[in-house]
Amino acid sequence: MKILLSIIGLVSLGVGLLGIFLPLLPTTPFLLLSATLFAKSSDRLYNWLITHKAFGECIRNFRENKTIPLRVKIISIGMMWTVMLCSIFLVLGGRLWLQAMLFVIAVGVTVHILSYKT
Repeated sequence: MKILLSIIGLVSLGVGLLGIFLPLLPTTPFLLLSATLFAKSSDRLYNWLITHKAFGECIRNFRENKTIPLRVKIISIGMMWTVMLCSIFLVLGGRLWLQAMLFVIAVGVTVHILSYKT
């Protein structure tokens, strides 16, 4: 069972890393899922993830305090809006319903991120 949980955790980690570059794929939930799965399956992978230079502090803060650092909020919202606006105006020109859907999704994700304490 521990091997299966570790494999699922690694897949979740991979999807989370893809979410850094793909605007509709969330990063944080997948990293948190990975941390939870690693905590139940592999002390080595769990310790690696929570001490990771880029992700460790955010994961620890969120798991312990349900907070997102201001810097992370600014970067994530800024990157998301940059990619969304490029997609809306450069890629989806003429497809009004898709443009509107992406805009609504971006607003929803922004509200969700801002709903957490800093």
